[in-house]
Formats: sequence, C-alpha cells, structure tokens
Amino acid sequence: MKLKICGMKYPENILEVGTLLPDYMGFIFWEKSARYFNGEIPELIETVKKVGVFVNQSQKEILEKVQKYKLRAVQLHGNESVEFLSELKKQLPKKVQIIKAFSADNDFDFEILKPYEAVCDYFLFDTKGKLPGGNGTTFDWTILKEYKSKKPFFLSGGIGINELKAIEEISKSNLPIYAIDVNSKFEIEPGLKNKNLFSNFKRKFDVANF
Repeated sequence: MKLKICGMKYPENILEVGTLLPDYMGFIFWEKSARYFNGEIPELIETVKKVGVFVNQSQKEILEKVQKYKLRAVQLHGNESVEFLSELKKQLPKKVQIIKAFSADNDFDFEILKPYEAVCDYFLFDTKGKLPGGNGTTFDWTILKEYKSKKPFFLSGGIGINELKAIEEISKSNLPIYAIDVNSKFEIEPGLKNKNLFSNFKRKFDVANF
C-alpha cells in the first residue's frame, strides 16, 4: 500500500517532508483552497511523485501545470465528466496518471463509477463535506463493501495516527486499496505539515506493511 501526503505549500517544509519519502506528494492548484500552491516546487527525489489537485479547472490549465511542475499525476476533485477525462487523457503525457476523486457518504452510489473506469488510473474516496477535500473528517469505511470494481483507489479523508488500526483492518479485505492519502491531521496550519508527526505515522505505516 502506497502513502500520499497532500496539501503541501511551503518550500522548506516540502523538502523536510520529502526526505521521509512518501510515494506521492500533492499540491493544490485550486485558488479557493487554504492550501493553494502558487510557488516553485523544490527538487525532490525521483521516487516522490508530484500530484496536482484540481477542481473543475480547464484542460489548458491542468496541462500547463503538468508541464511547469513535471507532475506525475493529476487528481480531479470537481464534477469533471467522463468526456472531460477522456479528452484530458489524450492530451496528457502517457506517464501522467489520472486520479478521479469522489466525495463519499452513506448515500454514495457506486454505480456512478462505472463509466469512469476506462478514463482514469485510480479512484479516490474522500469525505463528503463543505469543501471538495481537506475537511478533516473520516467517512464510514464500511460503505466500501459495496465497491465491486477492480480499479485500485486512494483512501482519503481525515486520516491520522488514530486511524492506523482501522487501516490495518480494512487492508485485510479484498478491496483494491492502492494508497492512503493524508493531509489535515498532520498540519500545524493549512499547508504546513508537522514533519515529526508524519515521520511517526510513516514509520508505523511502513512497519505494518499493509
């Protein structure tokens, strides 16, 4: 199971967290976010894949950010259609992955995922809230028993040290969980991560070897 830390904002902090070698590091390019990133990303080791997070933004803007920051994945948190993803997929370099995010709650209809399977590399399930992401709360993971797809997915939404036991339990299922996505539970302030707290989490995560 991979580990992604999202909502990075400050260059020095990016480098600090980068030394802990998360598999993915996310940068939010949606201007309304408190974690909005509009700077220069310092050089990271190649194994840390840079992810750009977008919300209902144009293909032009997404492609510009991919080129400027050498992104390895784009994460779409808005109401992007299957057609939008299909066209974007044609325009993106082949090595750039598409992650389509969905806000999940107890009323989530997993049937809406089917048309997206052919146009993205991963799904991401986040907690449904006022914001497209970064709401800081977990959703009821038991709803994932209704997930019938083989498409691997990222599990997100208010995940912190206290969720390690729950991650261990859900990892025993047959669900194709590809990665855990963390953000707000490791913050000193929006966009600024507590390196020591994340280091502690990652050490336990790696030892558990989910």
